[in-house]
Amino acid sequence: MASPIRFIMVGGFLGAGKTTLISQLAKRFLAEGKHVCVVTNDQAAGLVDTELLRSQGLEVNEVAGSCFCCNFHGLTDAIEAFDKQQRPDVILAEPVGSCTDLIATIALPMMERLGEKFVHSPFAVVLKPSHGLKILTGDRKGGFSEKAEYIFRKQLEEAELILINRIDELPREKVELLQAKLAEQYPDRPVICLSAKTGENLDQLQAALAGTASPRASRMEVDYDVYADGEAELGWLNATATLVAAVEKKCDQVAVHVVDSLRDRLLELDAEPAHLKILCTSQSGVSVANLVSSDTPTSLSVSSETGGKELSLIVNARVRLAPDALQAAVEETLKSLAVGLQATVTIDSIESFRPGRPEPTFRTE
Repeated sequence: MASPIRFIMVGGFLGAGKTTLISQLAKRFLAEGKHVCVVTNDQAAGLVDTELLRSQGLEVNEVAGSCFCCNFHGLTDAIEAFDKQQRPDVILAEPVGSCTDLIATIALPMMERLGEKFVHSPFAVVLKPSHGLKILTGDRKGGFSEKAEYIFRKQLEEAELILINRIDELPREKVELLQAKLAEQYPDRPVICLSAKTGENLDQLQAALAGTASPRASRMEVDYDVYADGEAELGWLNATATLVAAVEKKCDQVAVHVVDSLRDRLLELDAEPAHLKILCTSQSGVSVANLVSSDTPTSLSVSSETGGKELSLIVNARVRLAPDALQAAVEETLKSLAVGLQATVTIDSIESFRPGRPEPTFRTE
């Protein structure tokens, strides 16, 4: 009988750094000689994370159009597709960043229906410091509403392991404040402070993930009306575009410029970003720039130092703004950017919407 596949699900709010962390973990497992596959998830097709992970040589399947919990069979079909080619040793799964209740709707139904095919690691949730500090300290200046905060807190409540990410960007006193607030508000949850970017403390995380998920005597209570309203506050946009210039443009500079320009426009609209991610591709490299809140700087998470006269862009934006207004802001920004770069931009595809009410395929009571 084949050994069970290790299933590692890494949750956390939009912009927490899940993709970078999954990439780091995948590389570590590959270095140990394991066959690793990744499943990404989004409410629509055209996910930056999927293309980024594939560009790093990882085997990735994407479940698009709904979250894992509302498309359980999409998740299991994606896993089965891997298994038909070569049985994985490890599957890393990244759910949509606005989702919660994943133990009851994903982990337990998998255990019930797929028997001994998988061994489940403790459910890890990545804490996003920029919004986490506001929520855990009660600072209501900016950020999201109580309903969106409800989702953030429910993610922490169901976590078996809480990961404070981005410690390379935080002063020690803020890391200690987060630790203190988590100990006070979510006692008995193991907490690991790490940097997915630098790799700090990933050995500790990998050791924790080598364990198995704890049995759950009862399920977390979730008010699906509040949950649905919190998700619906966010405008969701995925777009692809092509930038053509007479002279070569650098991917890093274009990616950062797009994010900075969108950031300025969103500030004018008083629209709080949950996550803004731009992937810029040339024929020889990929760059990714991110914005995770209104009061944090643009981050170049992947640098390629390449460029070209024709560049491809993928735009993923999750913002507290009506979808029509978000789409108009993105379109206007891209056109203005092209003028400033003495280039032309063609928007090849664009989709904006609000997530629908979560309706889980299964929910174990």
